[in-house]
Amino acid sequence: MIDLYTWTTPNGRKVSVMLEECALPYAVHPVNIREGEQFKPEFVKICPNSKIPAIVERESGLAMFESGAILLHLADKTGMFIPKTEAGRAKVFEWLFWQMANVGPMLGQTNHFVNAAPEKIPYAINRYMTESARLVKVMDDQLGRTEYLAGDYSIADIATYPWISAAFKLVASAMPEVAGEAKNVERWVSAIAARPAVQRGMAVPKL
Repeated sequence: MIDLYTWTTPNGRKVSVMLEECALPYAVHPVNIREGEQFKPEFVKICPNSKIPAIVERESGLAMFESGAILLHLADKTGMFIPKTEAGRAKVFEWLFWQMANVGPMLGQTNHFVNAAPEKIPYAINRYMTESARLVKVMDDQLGRTEYLAGDYSIADIATYPWISAAFKLVASAMPEVAGEAKNVERWVSAIAARPAVQRGMAVPKL
C-alpha cells in the first residue's frame, strides 16, 4: 500500500494518474496547500521541501518527494510506462526532464502572473506567456513525429499531461504566432484524456 500526499495541482495529479495506470493500491491524504498544511512538521518529515506530491510505501517505509523522481521509481518498480532498452529509457528521460525543467515552471509562472499576481505586470506576462507558447510549439513539433512524446505512452506523457491539458489552448490562442496551431498537441491531449486511468487519477483528491 502506498500513502499519497497530494493536492489538486498538476504536479500532484502526475502521481495519482501513474498510480491508477499501474493499478497500485494507494490511500490519499490531501495536503491543503492553500491553508499551509505542507509546512506542518509531519509532512516536512516526509518532504523537506514542503511541496506536494509525496509518497510513503508502507511495507518498506520508503518515503519520496518530487513528482519526477516518484514517477521514475514507480515505473522501475512496476516495469510499466518506461522502455527496457537504454536508448528508449534515454528518450523518456529527455522528455520527462523537459517537463520538469520547462513546462511546469513556465506554465506555473504564466498562471501566476496572469491569474494570481496582485499587480498585472505586462513584462512578466509577456515573458512567461511567450516561453509557454514556445514550449507548446516544441511539443507540437515532436508530436508530429511520434504518437507520444518519447514514442510509446510513457511517464513523460503522464508528467506532461496535467500541465498541458489545462493550458495549451489558452497559450496557443494568446500567441498563435509562437505556438502555431498545436493540432498535434490537441490530438495527444484527446488521446490521453480518453484513458480511464487518467480520468480517475485527474479526479484525485476528491474534496
